[in-house]
Amino acid sequence: MGNGFKIVIRDFRFYYGSVEALKGVNLSIRPNQIFAVLGPARAGKTTLLKSLNRLTDLLHGTSHRGEIFIDGREIYREGVSLPELRRRVGMVFDLPTALPLSIFENVAYGPRLKGTRDRRRLEEIVAASLRAAVLWDEVKDRLHSSALRLSGGQQQRLCIARMLALEPEIIMLDEPCSGLDPISTASIEKSLTALKERYTIILVPHNIQQASRVADRVGFFLGGELIEEGPSEQIFTRPANQKTEDYISGRFG
Repeated sequence: MGNGFKIVIRDFRFYYGSVEALKGVNLSIRPNQIFAVLGPARAGKTTLLKSLNRLTDLLHGTSHRGEIFIDGREIYREGVSLPELRRRVGMVFDLPTALPLSIFENVAYGPRLKGTRDRRRLEEIVAASLRAAVLWDEVKDRLHSSALRLSGGQQQRLCIARMLALEPEIIMLDEPCSGLDPISTASIEKSLTALKERYTIILVPHNIQQASRVADRVGFFLGGELIEEGPSEQIFTRPANQKTEDYISGRFG
């Protein structure tokens, strides 16, 4: 199992009550790539992301069929540690949620919870995480000021840094640039491109243009189905399916 893939999804179906939100998805994602999940509202994009770290378990009345493997191990099997799974598969949502603490303490929060007490080690983790999120140069002289004073784009990168401090393997981002200006968006895209050297990234992009700028591969979802998946360039220039063509050309969505 594995075949060089970080994530393998096999005939995965997800239900909210009797409503089927994902319909037999088969998808394999390689490590160290940015995989973009495209599609209109209610396509199943967020459900797919939340299924990968089992945040869907927190919702009442949900169920699933099929399998999801990470590094060849099925994540819905008995005995899986959910805190460990969610550390390995981190998620950043569209609205940044900085804690009402200093910039330093926002990033150190997770490592402290895990038991890291050594001040020098915490300083190393914070600096490395902020550098990886392309935020260090903007905040290194005010690490002990409130994170709530940061701009929206900076708070979003702080949320990415906070997740990186937990040393995940997979980073999932659900429209991380939806409320941001073009300059902030460019900063986050720059950080994502740098991060894929060390992480596998799954991105629900803000728009089609963002996907075309940063994604290595793209999956187009519609009504809970994976319609088409392939290299970014091929999906955007020579899609195999007419529905993909219609979405990318703006005929619907």
